[in-house]
Amino acid sequence: MEIQQLLGRYAVHMTRGDIDGVLAVFTPDGTYSAFGDTYGLDEFPALVAAAPKGLFLVGTAVIEPPGPGEADGNTATGTQPLCFIDHATHAMRIGYYNDTYLRTADGWRLRTRAMTFIRRSGAHDSGRPHAFERPGA
Repeated sequence: MEIQQLLGRYAVHMTRGDIDGVLAVFTPDGTYSAFGDTYGLDEFPALVAAAPKGLFLVGTAVIEPPGPGEADGNTATGTQPLCFIDHATHAMRIGYYNDTYLRTADGWRLRTRAMTFIRRSGAHDSGRPHAFERPGA
């Protein structure tokens, strides 16, 4: 339940454009992967600012605890479906997040979140390389 609430907070904060709220759901060393690259939390504010705005509609995540002997109950992995709807055009992007979670002193947090888009062709990919230009790139 704690992980489900964590993922709900991510979606609500992204929908509201609340970058501090988004950052709070990650571990300090957390990363987000999409568009052919991986971004640290220091890059997340610029990444979110450059992204389209709209509704992050997420489904229930399938959460997999680690197998026997793999961890001490403080880690898990999961997959969560996403339908993003652009606020101005109502155009949609669909796909899913592949996540790793870590239990911290402050509760469960996302350690990694990787986006996979589902294309009209049926292809599943992480996005178009360089869809986001890093400052100074």
